[in-house]
Amino acid sequence: MGAYVNPIYPYKSPADLMSTPPQRKPLIVIGAGPVGLAAAIDARLQGLNVLVLDDDKTVSVGSRAVCYAKRSLEILDRLGIADAACDLGVSWNIGRTFLEEDEVYQFNLVPDAGHKRPGMINLQQYHVEEMLIARALELGADIRWQHKVTAVERHDGHATLTVETPEGTFDIEAEWLVVADGARSPIRRHLGLDIEGRVFQDRFLIADVIMKADYPAERWFWFDPPFHPNQSVLLHKQSNNVWRIDFQLGWDADPEEEKKPEKVIPRLKAMLGDERPFELEWVSIYTFQCRRMTDFRHGRVLFAGDAAHQVSPFGARGANSGFQDADDLMWKLALVIQGHASEKLLDTYAHDRQFAADENIMNSTRSTDFITPKSRTSKTFRNQVLALAKHHPFARKLVNSGRLSMPSFLTDSVLNTPDADAFEGNMVPGAPMDDAPVQVCEKGEVQEAWLLDQTGKGFQVMLFVDAPPTPDVLAQLNALTPCRRAPPSANPRANPVPLSSLIVTPHALNIPDMNVIVDAQGLVAKRYNATPGTTYLLRPDQHVAARWRALDVAKLQAALARAIGAHIGTA
Repeated sequence: MGAYVNPIYPYKSPADLMSTPPQRKPLIVIGAGPVGLAAAIDARLQGLNVLVLDDDKTVSVGSRAVCYAKRSLEILDRLGIADAACDLGVSWNIGRTFLEEDEVYQFNLVPDAGHKRPGMINLQQYHVEEMLIARALELGADIRWQHKVTAVERHDGHATLTVETPEGTFDIEAEWLVVADGARSPIRRHLGLDIEGRVFQDRFLIADVIMKADYPAERWFWFDPPFHPNQSVLLHKQSNNVWRIDFQLGWDADPEEEKKPEKVIPRLKAMLGDERPFELEWVSIYTFQCRRMTDFRHGRVLFAGDAAHQVSPFGARGANSGFQDADDLMWKLALVIQGHASEKLLDTYAHDRQFAADENIMNSTRSTDFITPKSRTSKTFRNQVLALAKHHPFARKLVNSGRLSMPSFLTDSVLNTPDADAFEGNMVPGAPMDDAPVQVCEKGEVQEAWLLDQTGKGFQVMLFVDAPPTPDVLAQLNALTPCRRAPPSANPRANPVPLSSLIVTPHALNIPDMNVIVDAQGLVAKRYNATPGTTYLLRPDQHVAARWRALDVAKLQAALARAIGAHIGTA
């Protein structure tokens, strides 16, 4: 066994960036953490040039963000690293909650079969960052280490950055700036932008422990365990025999004292109950807060991830919501930069992700209040709920050891076209798409595949059929699919938005020049409440934009215009 050694990334001279007057780049990202790197990768997949500036020269220390939810894995699939992350990470769906030594509640994140990805994987943040860095570099992102942004000035059509490096300081301009520099965000503070919320008066000890143990790959949470009485403990298995253990300490604990090995090791021995060898890889003390910026967009400066919002770690909502920020932002930013949409489209990034942040903060606050009750009455209620949950199903819905990260349903987004037809199920306009197994035909052979892998590369029309479409339908679909992107125009609405078609059939059909998938198990039709003729408009971030019971070109074109914000005017 041995502790992880952080790689050192090479410093590159900024000589090519230094000039008078300052150079102007179309897109700069501040922060090479998970969210900034995801944004950079997505930018390259959208065909955008991107410069990433980070003040460090290595990945993060310690496990930090450790739980990556199913929706994040689907986003990472689109970015190109999910296979590697799942191969190295520990997959799990089951969580168990204990009161003292007795199990009182368990849950299954993915109770239904037919999904490519598990409910969660556990993987140390430094491994995820390494994968994201490698992918970003593979796609041609320009990452500059030891480039610290010390000042940002906002202007009408750009932002000016002052960058400090080992070779000196220089200015550079960004037409668009994505700020993903973490919870303490120097850029947010420098700009004097507000962040409001609640700080919880409690402290937790994180211990990354290298050991061999036969605990299952599940999330275990204890209230008042005998090895740590009157407090709570959380256990997660990670890759390479590393176990993440969180001990609640209370507000009065001395952070510096509690991090010392002579304080940590006895706690671990009491928990493990045996003399098995173990090694401490990383120890940290944290307090937590639930808060967010008032507005994620400030002209040409856009905030994402922890720089924009923070939640407590219970529920794994930090990095997961940050990935969703990048997923929502980058397709909109690409449409704006490429002249397909007005800048006003980016206001919907702020609106929709602020809604999602509020949802995450609400759930995180409720979890924290349940885990760390601040009055005798609250603690009595919490313990009675736990005691009842052991025997009575009704009480289990009240147990809250951390409502785990789920993607937000953006049902109030102004980009949605409301339903005009009757539908059942969850795939409402604004919903993140459900996955399902499908078959595709490649080189004359039928291959097993997944629905979401066929989406997420732009706007798509998903049409359900049970027979080959008529020539008239095919002509309509072909008319909706531009063969090439028009050059940028001074009028954003003059440039057609790329649109592709996806035909879903219950059995193999020969439909020339069309992307066809076979719903052999019927799960796509079931999850999308589809009958022959049902038509969906899908966003580039795999959210539903609109749906109808029959293909109607006029309605589809109107919904596409709405989905790119054409109805909210120009900037």
